[in-house]
Amino acid sequence: MAQRYGGKFSPDGSGVQNTEKPRRKIEVDPAGGRANFLFVPAVVLVATSFGSTNPFGFLAAMLGAVSLTLAAWLLRGGLRAEAAYLSRKVARRPALPRKTLAAAFSGIGTALAVTAHLNAFDLVSPVIYGIVAVGLHLAAFGFDPMRNKGMDGIDTFQQDRVARVVDEAEKHLLTMRETINRAGDRQAIARLEDFTDTARDLIRTVEEDPRDLTAARKYLGVYLQGARDATAKFADIYSRTRDTQARTDYLALLDDLEKNFAARNRKSLLEDRSDLTIEIDVLRERLSREGVRLK
Repeated sequence: MAQRYGGKFSPDGSGVQNTEKPRRKIEVDPAGGRANFLFVPAVVLVATSFGSTNPFGFLAAMLGAVSLTLAAWLLRGGLRAEAAYLSRKVARRPALPRKTLAAAFSGIGTALAVTAHLNAFDLVSPVIYGIVAVGLHLAAFGFDPMRNKGMDGIDTFQQDRVARVVDEAEKHLLTMRETINRAGDRQAIARLEDFTDTARDLIRTVEEDPRDLTAARKYLGVYLQGARDATAKFADIYSRTRDTQARTDYLALLDDLEKNFAARNRKSLLEDRSDLTIEIDVLRERLSREGVRLK
């Protein structure tokens, strides 16, 4: 859908150049084209197997196409899970090693594809090609993360509670981003992106220190759910009527929400610093009793 340019001299512009540092980052799908390209071999295998006079060869080709498709699908999910793991300071390893399983299915699919196009029975050649395919797949995409990151000394039960709240919050944010597109208003979409960045800052703070979950749960649950519902109502109204007052009210709501989320995040960080100061003072007093003087 065409969108108007929203610059300094555009109809929606304020006439004043924005000097604030841009906070939004361009999000790129971690799977990318290389993972999607791996769906092509399955299509080629099916296309070249029709008309085969060997029913066993045709069956092997169909099974090989299924295996290659499954490998591409698992790889795409594995790359996204790995990107999420790398973007966080505290993260669990992926529960399912998708990239490793994708390599295995890639090798099976390749072996079946070779079997389908052999004129004589041969067990060695498909195995060799399958092993080579597994090796190339792992060399190109690597293994899944195999260790938890930044979770030393963290209560796993509390971390699981955080994970559930964070997953729900991310679902609300994703729904809001998908819903706002119905409105077709560039300024509202950009404003929601700013709020999403602020909300994710709070999410990351809670992930890194699960003790703040109780205080932040209202923001990541009730407030985000309310923002999701408000976004849906605004998108429905604005897409039908182009009501400027509804747009103004929605943008004001996002402003208030962003300020509250940012304030909650700053308070969390300050409380963490206060806890560290208390621990340092206690340590100094204990060392002093042991006869160790710190400057």
